Amino acid sequence: MTAPGFRPEDVAALRGSVRGPVLLPDDEGYAAECATYNLVCGLRPALVVGATGERDVQDAVRFAARHGMPVAVKASAHQMVSAARGGLLITTDRMNAVSVDARRRTVRAGAGVRWHDVLPRTAEFGLAPLAGSAPGVGVVGYTLGGGQSPLLGRSSGYAADHVRELDMVTADGELRRVTPLRDPDLFWAALGGKGNFGVVTAIEFDVFPVTRFYGGGLYFAGEDLSRVLEAWRAWLPGTGEETTSSIGVQRLPDVPALPEPLRGAFVVHLRIGHLGTADEGAELIAALRSCAPLLADTVGERPYTAIGEIHQDPVDAMPYFDRSLCLTEFSEKTARTLVELTGPDSGCTLANVEIRALGGAFDRAPAVPNAVSSRGLPFVVFAFAVGAPDHAPALRAELARVMDGLAPWAAERNMVNFLSPDEASDPDEVRAVYGAERFDRLAAVKKRYDPANIFRLNHNIPPA
Repeated sequence: MTAPGFRPEDVAALRGSVRGPVLLPDDEGYAAECATYNLVCGLRPALVVGATGERDVQDAVRFAARHGMPVAVKASAHQMVSAARGGLLITTDRMNAVSVDARRRTVRAGAGVRWHDVLPRTAEFGLAPLAGSAPGVGVVGYTLGGGQSPLLGRSSGYAADHVRELDMVTADGELRRVTPLRDPDLFWAALGGKGNFGVVTAIEFDVFPVTRFYGGGLYFAGEDLSRVLEAWRAWLPGTGEETTSSIGVQRLPDVPALPEPLRGAFVVHLRIGHLGTADEGAELIAALRSCAPLLADTVGERPYTAIGEIHQDPVDAMPYFDRSLCLTEFSEKTARTLVELTGPDSGCTLANVEIRALGGAFDRAPAVPNAVSSRGLPFVVFAFAVGAPDHAPALRAELARVMDGLAPWAAERNMVNFLSPDEASDPDEVRAVYGAERFDRLAAVKKRYDPANIFRLNHNIPPA
């Protein structure tokens, strides 16, 4: 059945021009094309275009503009913030070309490429990208939101800081090669503004001569949370930019995939990524290893392709609710409050509450400016609760309890890649995430390139 706003012959014409599938809600393959990583964030667009290349994207965007439809874009679907009802969904996973230029130390990746597609290709040349904690995440979406590496970030900054150019289809259906010289305002806005300005069909970025690291996780019993937090706080000021760390307060599931000491356990997961030698790394974290009895120790020498083993983020799709905020400090009082909110006597039911230490190159302005919103903030907190939609009120309330408890240290700005659907749907919160001056500049760029706000099924920045 054809959705309101277009006729069967319109869909037939689109199918004749697009190489990939064009699907309506009753068509076979529609559900698979709309599948998301977060099972709570289901997609229900009026039409789906499975793009195979930039021409398919152009045709899809032009179709949406003619019929007054908003456009959503999905690659790995790790951060869908709207169901896209009444909209046109462009899926990009078929656009998966990767090329490495070892001489220039650059990678060009298509819109649907994920980090696990890039890592083995760059490793062939002894190079490494600024990949995130989860290699299954899409390269483009991650980078447009800033991109925070758990290994190279403190020494090299955000992934967005090292983009050379973007191929982008804007709301007028035009394909643009966006560079700092050719379209400086659009280049600035897209890198940090996420998907508000068009569909990025390819991205070119720098990679670095790194082949290995010393890292992994130290697991402690949740009852030792206070001791571990104090040890980490005392240790952080002495770490250089070659070391990145974070802590997760985790209620782990009782699943066979986890080893027996961790299965179904309440744990503190202290994550380490170090670019120096293994001997240096072992000496560096000795005080952390001895701060409390260890349940498990996975820290060791690894190839860069194993970067996902630092955080051990979940791989399979699941239903969850999440919240995030950035902290201006992590003081002794902050740590005590976190123990009260999430520790052994808290009654906390959240699957994970993690604090990532930023600083270093995350604070430095890049050679080419961009709109990344979290620069200069020392910590980011991300929490999630696993559960189906019928448990939403209780899970949201628990997330609010923890985040509200940390409010005395919360910054107004936040990290775009951690925005939840609830946070992204609040216009005031989106403005606060960027800060007024940056948001107003983004809105002015939006007015120039997307005056009808076609790209609004996201943490929306309306045109000025």
